Amino acid sequence: MANIENQKFIALDISRKNYLSWVLDVKLHLSAKKLRHAIEKENAVTNEERATALIFLRHHIDDGLKYEYLTVGNPLELWQNLNDRFGHLKAVVLPKALNDWSQLRFQDFKTVLEYNSTLFKIVS
Repeated sequence: MANIENQKFIALDISRKNYLSWVLDVKLHLSAKKLRHAIEKENAVTNEERATALIFLRHHIDDGLKYEYLTVGNPLELWQNLNDRFGHLKAVVLPKALNDWSQLRFQDFKTVLEYNSTLFKIVS
């Protein structure tokens, strides 16, 4: 139960389904904690900030990814490794979203709620 309380959002899934939303969540939460500079290049972070950011990142990734990146001791290095692994998704997701957007027609849905739901899925 305590683990659920500590987790601020859904952890990065090893199947990479939620990578894009995970990146936004991490950036927002690290900014709120004044730790975003820990995942940016040319950063000057203290050991305490580095450890806090690394704990936060490791707490919000899948267990399989935790074990794979077990030896990474720098939040910037972990961030870059995850970006190298999953960052290509933008090139895959954007063309599909643009295609879905161009094919979206209001007449294809029975209710406005269904249309809005599909519209928001495309946008996200």
